[in-house]
Parts: sequence; C-alpha cells; structure tokens
Amino acid sequence: MALLALMCLTHTFAQNHTISNPEIQKIFDEVMAFRHQNNLDQALKSLDKAAELAEKNEDFKALLDTYHKYALLYLDREDSETASFYLARASILLKDLAYPHGEAVHKFINAILLYKSENNFQAINMLEEARELSNDRNLLNNILLVEAYIFMNIDKLDDAEKNYNALLVNSDEKERAFLATKANLGLSRLNRQLEKPEESVKHAEAALELAEKNGFFKEMLLANVWLTTLYEQLDRYRESLEHNRNVAQIKDSLFTIDKIELEAKTADNIRFNHMSDEISKLTENNEKLSQSANRSEITAILTSAFLVIISLLAISLFRNNQIKLKTNDLLHTKNKELELARDSAISAMKAKTNFLSTVTHELRTPLYAVTGLTHLLLEENPAQHQKEHLKSLKFSGDYLLNFINDILQINKIDADKVEPLSVEFKLKKVLTDVIDSLQQNAKEKKTKINLHYDQQIPQNLLGDPMKISQIFMNLIGNALKFTKDGQVDVIAKLLKRDHDDIRLYFEVKDNGIGISEEQQKTIFDSFEQGSIQINREYGGTGLGLTIVKSLLGLFGSKIELESDLGKGSSFFFELELKTEDKAVAEVSFELNLEEFDFKGLHVLVVEDNKINQVITKKMLNKKEITCDIANNGNEAIDLAKANRYDAILMDIHMPGISGEEATRQIRKFDKEIPIIALTAISLDDSLDSFYAAGCNDVVTKPFKPEVFYQKIGENIFRSKIADKA
Repeated sequence: MALLALMCLTHTFAQNHTISNPEIQKIFDEVMAFRHQNNLDQALKSLDKAAELAEKNEDFKALLDTYHKYALLYLDREDSETASFYLARASILLKDLAYPHGEAVHKFINAILLYKSENNFQAINMLEEARELSNDRNLLNNILLVEAYIFMNIDKLDDAEKNYNALLVNSDEKERAFLATKANLGLSRLNRQLEKPEESVKHAEAALELAEKNGFFKEMLLANVWLTTLYEQLDRYRESLEHNRNVAQIKDSLFTIDKIELEAKTADNIRFNHMSDEISKLTENNEKLSQSANRSEITAILTSAFLVIISLLAISLFRNNQIKLKTNDLLHTKNKELELARDSAISAMKAKTNFLSTVTHELRTPLYAVTGLTHLLLEENPAQHQKEHLKSLKFSGDYLLNFINDILQINKIDADKVEPLSVEFKLKKVLTDVIDSLQQNAKEKKTKINLHYDQQIPQNLLGDPMKISQIFMNLIGNALKFTKDGQVDVIAKLLKRDHDDIRLYFEVKDNGIGISEEQQKTIFDSFEQGSIQINREYGGTGLGLTIVKSLLGLFGSKIELESDLGKGSSFFFELELKTEDKAVAEVSFELNLEEFDFKGLHVLVVEDNKINQVITKKMLNKKEITCDIANNGNEAIDLAKANRYDAILMDIHMPGISGEEATRQIRKFDKEIPIIALTAISLDDSLDSFYAAGCNDVVTKPFKPEVFYQKIGENIFRSKIADKA
C-alpha cells in the first residue's frame, strides 16, 4: 500500500524540496549530517545560525523549516515538550504562508508526537494527510519509516516489512544510507519477532556495516546492542561477547556524561533564548498598550508575561532535574553494561570450558582403542621392525593421553571442580614414589635426582597426596626435560610447627638450560614453553607449570622462580599442612604385579562401546581371566543378580542408566563384590561421587595395562591379604 501510494502521487509540487537561500540550505545539510552522527550539540548550534539568517532576511519559509528542524532535533533528545514549543511557533507562521511542503512537514512532526504518545491510528491518519500535501522524496521516505514503526506497534508486520524493504532500495539523495540503516535495524527486529534468527542477524549486520561506513554512531550502538542479544540467544557466545565489547567502547568514547551535559546545556540555552525573545515581544506589546487607557489589556499582557516567566523558570528547573536524572541513568546504565560484560565473559568461559571438556572426553574413547590395541600387538611377539613401529605408536598414544589429561586438569581447576582432600599420608613416600617413577627419564638424560628430606618433618601428615604428587611430577619432569648430564635436587624442609599445624618449604632445583628474564614473565601461562625453538627441541605442551600454579592455588600457596640462563632454574613454594602423629605400625598391603594369580577369575565387563569391549576382553584373556559382557547398566544389574563374578568393571558413561546408578542398584543386593569404575573422566565427573555410589576403585580410560591389572588384583585379593595380615 505504501509503495502504491508513492507511485500514484501527483507531481503538482517539486520532486525534492530545496530552500531558495543557498547559504541556509548548506546549513540545513550540515545539520542533517550532525544529526546522523549523533552530534546534537553542533546540530543545534548550526540551526541557530540558520534561524538568525532567516529572520535577518525575513525568509519566513526558511524560518518555518528551521522551527521544524528544531522540533525534530528535540524529539531526538526525547524532549517532546520543547518540540511542541517549536511546533507552536511554526503554526503561527503557517497561518500567513501558502506553503504546502511546510504543512506536510508540520503534520509529519505531529504524527511523530502522536506515535510517541501511543495514538497509533491517529498518527497513521496524520501521515496520510502529510503524504497528500507533498511529494518531496526525502519527506516521503521518512513517512515510510515512521509508518513502519507504527505498523510494528499494531502488529501489522506485513505492511511494516513492505515499508522497510522499500527503504532498503531507496534512491534518496539526502539520506539514502541513513534510511537503509534504519530499515535494516527494523527488519532485524521484525524477523526476530517472526522467529527467523538468521535473517534477523543478517539485517543487523548489514545495519552495522552501513552505520560504521557512514559514521552513524547511534545506529552503530543500537546494532551492536541488538547483535549482542541475538548471538547470545543463538548460543554464539564469542560473537555476542565481541559485540558487547563494541557497545562498551562506543559508549565510553561517544556517550559520555560530559557529552550529555554539553548537549543539554546547548539545548537549554537555545530554548531559553528563543523563549526570551517571545517574552521581549510580549514586553514590547505591553509598552505600546500601556500608553493607552485599556488597562484590561495591560493587565492581560502583564499576566501573560508573568505566566511565561514562571513557565520558563519551571522549564529551567525541570530541565536541570532531567540532566541529573539522565546523568544518574547513564551511571546506572554503565553499571548494567559492566554486569552484562562480566556475565558474557563468564558465559564465554563456560562455553570454552565445556567445549574443551567434551573434546577431551570424546578423544579418550578412540585413544583407548589405540593404546589397548598397541599393547595387545606388542604382547603377540611382533617382528623386530614391527616392534619399533608399535613402540613409537605407544609413545605417541601415551604423549597424547598426558596432553588430554593436562587440559582436563586445567579445565577442572578453572571451573572450580577441584578441591584439595584432607587424608592421612606419608610425605616422604609420596616424594620417593614420584622420583622412582621418573628414574628412567633421568637415566636417558644421564641426570641424577637427589632427595634432600628434613627428618624433622612429621611422619604422618593430613593433606592431598594425589595433588602433591602431581605438583612434583610436573616440577621434576620439567627439570629433567631441560637438564642433560646434570642433576636435579628435590628439597623438603620443616619451616615451622605449631602443635598440629606445620609449614613446609619445597624446592626443585636443576642445573639445566635455565630461563631468560623475558621468558620468566609468561612461563606459568598455558601452552607457554618459553619459545618456539624450545618447543621444537624439547617437546611438551607447556601446561605442566600452569597445572602446578593452579594446584598450589588450591592450597593457598604460590610458586616462585629463580633462574639464570645457562646455569639452571629453581622452583620453590611453601605449604601449610596438618600432622597426625599416631604410633601406627606400617603394614604394606601393596603387591607386585607378578604376585597376583589371575587364572580362573571370572569378571563382568560393563561397556557400551563395541571396540572397547573387544580390547578389554582380550586384555583380560591375556591373564587367563574370563568375562561376560553387559552392553548397558540394565544388563549389568540383571547379570550381576543371575551370576557370581569375582569383580565388575563398570563403565560410567552409558546410554540409559549411568554406571553410577547401576552400581547403586547392584549394591542393594551385593555389598561385597569389588566394582571398579572404568571411565573417560569428564569435567563434571567426581571421584567422590563414584565412591559414594559404591565403587571400590577408579581407573581412567585410556589406562596403562599394568595399572589395569594392578587395580583388578588389588581389589579382588585385598580381603585375602588383609586376612593373612
């Protein structure tokens, strides 16, 4: 309808309205440019010059146009009261002018005021009247735009879409890009209302591109705000966060308190001056009337002048209050933006963490097949040339597994999924076990590991031996990596003891290649190796020291570093632990792998992955252990009820009921059978929840065969060993 109305317009008036005075027309063009750039302060100042020039030349049509532009600028400032003041001044001029275009603009502004007061149908009628009075292309395009806004208000979305589409391809000489930008923003909101998110994003991006290209700062802000919301609803958090940052930058640079106060001051001054002119005119009329005997007229004029002055004072007070309210609102908005930025950053971090967790978890299943099959092939006496390839494959699998475990460990710490335990342990044994496990690496590097252990440290401590073991595994392993034909010293000292509270000092020192001062600044960041050359020469992921830093943070401690390039490095920290000095005889329940007699054992394997079933079964058969296979938790419960098994190897993540729930159900009728959880542990998994469900032990997939056999042996034969002891 809107397009048809455009085509059917008569050509009684000029196609595009222009002012006869070129100087005033130039100012009007400047005002339009300032308005598009949201520079209302300069727009008002320029328009003030145009008003003075029009009055000086007694160009009443230009003065009328000036009043209309004042009204539109104050509408941009959401100041309908002042806009109405200028519209009233324009009404007085219109009475004595034959100026159809001026009447059309007058009705157009009245329609906007009606629209803003939610008189939508009256506004549409007023726009139709304006359209009949002028065929100025720019005015008609603006009518289309306001009409589209009203159609959106009254849910006439088809009509709104027609108007917006017409403005997308407009040929307006003055506001082509600006109108297209507004139309794209409108279509974006319309498509969001129609539940077409991709179309909505497309138009919002188009609006942003036009706004950035032409310097439409207010529209840039609106587009970025809208895209922040759209991308968040589409779960595209990276793009949402990027546009949210753009919002903050635009507001910080353009929508400042100083700018708002400056615009308010300019707007108030201009309005005050124009109202003062009105008072001056009234005063002049009063002086003329005072010479006559018409006291009633004098009284009326004085009363009018008094009322105008009171009105001006009231408006001034009102505007000052508005400035304060806008300033407070801006501060409130800034706080909201900061909260939104914080929430968006948290959402993005959660999305990243969940993504990495999912990837690391999913990689474990195929990696289990790689490591398991490699082990089985090595056990089948391969040819010498095949053995070398298989050893390389095994090394690569172990390397990849360590990398995945490191990423998962950092994710768990970042997501606050890790808490330090408080269990009894022997520190010296923890350190000795770590050093023993790294002796093979030390031999290959022709490096000696020395343990300097303070005998005053209490024998029994309370803490988290697993995490302390991880810390030293990474520190000593890191020292060995960068030390050849040298030595690594591991130092443990008692600093202070206060009853059950002790403070310990630890240091891992090497005489390797050392670390430069520049590299020391980032050495504890994720994936940092010091340099690309170091990474290529020595390998590794650069996550070891990050894990150390994160784990120590759980204990409230901090890793420190001293290093000289070419001389070696020293990593040191302090830990606060508790002690429990109990006279408990040390009874070792640990057995060497060869002491277990697996022959004749019968176990239940609960596993939904067919490849994993085959590999696990073959690994058991290697030790002459027979097994039944359950494809899910329900089958596991039924088989456990119907048969007797020496142990159950329970996968945790399965379709249907989980391994945890299956374990709980089995524990209802069998309290004794050892249940070992086999799981590619993920971010949300908790070892505590496995044990709480009734599992006796946990083996993470992909596992080393020796660990797999050791856990089976320990859990099946533990009761027998305890009885003998």
